[in-house]
Amino acid sequence: MLTTIREKAQGAFAWIILIVICVPFALWGIQNYVDTGKEAPVASVGGKDFYQRDVNKAYEQYSQNFQGMTVDEQLLKSQSLDKLIKDEVLLQYAHAENLVATDSSAAGFIKTLPYFQTDGKFDDKRYKALLTSQRMSSNEFVNKIKSALIMEQFQRGIIDSSFATQQAIDGFFKIQNQQRDADYVTVALEKPSDKPSDAEVTAYYQKHQDAYKIPEQVSVEYVELLLEDIAKKVEVTDEKLRTYYEEQKAQYGTPERRKISHILFAVNAKTNDKAALEKALKVKADLKNKDFAAVAAEQSDDKLTAKKGGDLGLFIVGSMEKSFEDAASALKAGEVSKPVKSSFGYHLIKVTELVPAEVKSFETVKDDVTKAYQKAQAENAFYEAGEKLTEMSYENPDNLQTVSEALSLGVKKSGLFAKDKGEGIAAEQKVRDVAFSEEVLQGNNSTPIEQGADRLLVLRLLERKPATVRDLNSVKTDVIAAIDNEKSQLQAVDKANKIKQRLQAGEEIQKVAADYKLEVKSVTGLTRSKSSLPEQLSDMIFKAAKPAAGKTTSFSVGLPTGEQVVANIKKVSPGIITDEDKKQLALARKNLAKAFGQSEFNAMLATLQANADISIKPPAAKQ
Repeated sequence: MLTTIREKAQGAFAWIILIVICVPFALWGIQNYVDTGKEAPVASVGGKDFYQRDVNKAYEQYSQNFQGMTVDEQLLKSQSLDKLIKDEVLLQYAHAENLVATDSSAAGFIKTLPYFQTDGKFDDKRYKALLTSQRMSSNEFVNKIKSALIMEQFQRGIIDSSFATQQAIDGFFKIQNQQRDADYVTVALEKPSDKPSDAEVTAYYQKHQDAYKIPEQVSVEYVELLLEDIAKKVEVTDEKLRTYYEEQKAQYGTPERRKISHILFAVNAKTNDKAALEKALKVKADLKNKDFAAVAAEQSDDKLTAKKGGDLGLFIVGSMEKSFEDAASALKAGEVSKPVKSSFGYHLIKVTELVPAEVKSFETVKDDVTKAYQKAQAENAFYEAGEKLTEMSYENPDNLQTVSEALSLGVKKSGLFAKDKGEGIAAEQKVRDVAFSEEVLQGNNSTPIEQGADRLLVLRLLERKPATVRDLNSVKTDVIAAIDNEKSQLQAVDKANKIKQRLQAGEEIQKVAADYKLEVKSVTGLTRSKSSLPEQLSDMIFKAAKPAAGKTTSFSVGLPTGEQVVANIKKVSPGIITDEDKKQLALARKNLAKAFGQSEFNAMLATLQANADISIKPPAAKQ
C-alpha cells in the first residue's frame, strides 16, 4: 500500500520535462501539414492560443501511456487538450509570481539528456542537427526547457513543503489494517428456458449494431530505413576487421571464472591483531592435513559463510578490499593463501574453482566481427539518412516517391488492418496508432516512426475502408447468445435483490440461502491488502457501512462473469499498528506527505484554472 501511495503521488507535471523532450524528439518529426496561418485556434488561455496541431502533438505523447489498451481516442484527445490548458494555466501563474529558470540551469539540464549525447557525452553537433530537423532554434528549445523547469519548481515547492502528522500516519495504518468479517452467497447465471423470438432477435440486433461491426480498416504504403541495410553496404578489409577485433577483443571471449572460499579470524575487542594472526598461521599449517571447508565451518568468525564451508561464491573484482582481491587474484586453483589482512581481521583464502579467461581467435569470429564492424560504421550514415527522411517526407507530404528515390528506398505496401489488430508492420501498436492518426487519414505522410534504434519508417494512406455492420444472418447465433446472457444477468440481479431485501428485513442469511438452495461462505479477518475474494466483492465489503450494534450491513454486487454476490458484513475490527508497520513509519510519513502535497497542488491548480480566462472551441460537427 505504501508503494501504491508513492506511485499515485506523482504529480500531473512530475514528468513535464520528460514530456517536453519526448514530444519533439522521440517521434522525430512533430510538425503538422497544415496551413497554420489560416488555422483557427481550438482553445485559448489568456493570450495563448492552441491549435489542432498542438493537440495532436500532445495526444501523440499522451497516448503512448495506453499502448496495447482499448481506449476511446476522442477521450484521450480531450484529456490531451485539458493537459495543455492546465500546463499553460500553471505556467502563466508561475510567470506572474516571477518564478524563473536561468539559462545556465536549462543548459545544464539539456546536456544531461541522452538525445543529445554520443558515447555518454554531450554532442553539440547532434544537438543542433536534431533541433534543425524540428525547425526549432536553440533559443526556442531552451525557453521550452526553462518553462518546464519553472513548472516543476512551482509544483515541487508545494508538494515538498507538505507534511503528515503522526495522527494522520496512525489513522492510515488503522484504516489499512482494519479487519472485517462477512458472509456471502453467489447467485449464478442460469440459462433462460425460453428461446428468443425472431422479433426479439431482430430488435436486439438493430439496437446493438455496434457490437456486430467490422471495424474501419486501412492499408498503407511506406518506406522503411534499416540500419542493417546500410551496414551491408559498408566495405570491409581484413586489416580493418583485425583492427576492430583488437579494439573489441573482450567482446569475443569469456572472462575468467574464479570461485573462492575463506576462513576469517576477526580482530575485535576479544581478539587483538597479534592473536588473530597467530591463530590464522596455526590453522594454515593444520590445513595440510585437514579439509578447508570442514575447518571453515569450525573456525571461521564469518558465521554466515562458515555454514557453507567458507564459500564466498564467484570472485568479483571491486566488491572487496584491495588486499583481499590482490591475494585472491594471485592464487592458483586449490591453493590457499597466506594470512591476508583486511579491516575485518585476517583471512585464509582458497580458490575452489578456476576457469581461465578465453578469447576466441579472429578466424573463429570473423563473421561476427564483420557484422559488428559494419553496423558500427553504418550508424552515422543511418542517422544522417534518418534526418533526410524526416526532412523530405515533411517537405513532400503528398507522396513517398520523392524520398524513396532520394534514399533508394522501395515503397512497400501493407494489407488492410484495423486499429486494434494487424499483421506485418501493422502488428505493432505504434504503427497502427499513426496509421489512424488525423494527419495520415487526411492524406499526408506520417511523422517518422522509430522502431528501436535501427529502424525508421514513414507511411501514408493507401486505402481506407469504412466500418460496416455484419448482416443479421451471419451473426444470428451470437445475437441469440447475447440475448440469453442478458436475460440470465437480469434474472440474477432480480434474485440478488430479493435476497438482499430479506436480509435487510432482518432474516438470517443461512435461512434465506437455504430457501434459494445457495451455499453460504464466510470470511473472517479480511483486510484491504490481503484478500482472495474477487476484487469487486472485496472493494464493496470495505466500502459498506459498519453494521450497527446487533445488526448486519447487507449489499449486492455484480462480478465480471455476470454473477451476483449478496453479502452481510457482520463485524468490523479496528486496525492496529504492527511491528512491520513501525519499520515503515519513515516511508509512510514521506509518502503520505507527498500525497497530501499532491492533493494541495491539484486543488490549487483547479482554482487557478477556474479563475483563468479560458475559451474552448467546440469540435466541428461531422458531415
